[in-house]
Amino acid sequence: MSKGFNILVTGGAGYLGSIMVPALLAAGHRVTVLDNFMFKQSSLNHCCADPNFAVVKGDCRDEALMRKLSAAVDVVIPLAALVGAPMCKADPVGAETTNLQAQLMLLKILSPDQRVLMPITNSGYGVGESGKFCTEETPLRPLSLYGIHKVEVEKALLDRGNAISFRLATVFGMAPRMRIDLLVNDFVYRAVYDRFVVLFESHFKRNYIHVRDVTGAFMHGLDNFDTMKNEPYNVGLSDANLSKYELCQRIQRHIPDFVFLEAPVGEDPDKRDYIVSNEKIERTGFEQAHGLDFGIAELIKGYTMIKNTVYGNI
Repeated sequence: MSKGFNILVTGGAGYLGSIMVPALLAAGHRVTVLDNFMFKQSSLNHCCADPNFAVVKGDCRDEALMRKLSAAVDVVIPLAALVGAPMCKADPVGAETTNLQAQLMLLKILSPDQRVLMPITNSGYGVGESGKFCTEETPLRPLSLYGIHKVEVEKALLDRGNAISFRLATVFGMAPRMRIDLLVNDFVYRAVYDRFVVLFESHFKRNYIHVRDVTGAFMHGLDNFDTMKNEPYNVGLSDANLSKYELCQRIQRHIPDFVFLEAPVGEDPDKRDYIVSNEKIERTGFEQAHGLDFGIAELIKGYTMIKNTVYGNI
């Protein structure tokens, strides 16, 4: 395992970072987190005792700050973003400046030898062909502003080189900085507290990945950078290409009195509908360690402790 990197993680106190940063520290890396703490989260409190951990409160759109923080690092993991279609629709200016302009600025100020491992999204596939898996060669047809920005940033990232793009499936699972608004997390929350959910366009399919396996993918990319660099990789569970209806059936196995109904009218604001192949990253030796049923059981335990809409992005 590669050790001793100086790593800058923007948005490191967020949902992904609250799992990833402690793992990077445990692997022997020196980690600086930049975050604006817009959700007033305290998700990295337990990292403060580690001498290899540093934290800066600031904005990833601040070019002078980004130049200063990135100057002394070997690796940048830019997690800072307004994540998800609903949040970007609610604040399109913030989405443009954070998800697009700040990322392009970062790529320009980094030196060619600095490594970048970036989360993109497999929502860039938009609407796939029925019964056909989306691979990394599938044309990208993003539908949401979030997906459009991510696709543009990925092109600049791979054109720059010395980088890995991880096209993440819909993430689920418990984390110190929790997000209840993600699809699996949301449906389990509704199953626990409401015992029912109404589904719009329940046949739409997408792929899923546990938040800890996202960290696993980034650690794998860091350890195998030279053989994986300059490529995009789908990151999801190969046995979890499920429609919303099928997802509810899986949740019902854990909560038998959970009821889900298909709405005869109405539309899902997130129009993505596709199935995804994760074979490319699996061929590099990456193995997902946390299945969907594990995540559902974990979320049920987690929701015993929390019931608060502060745990979301919208």
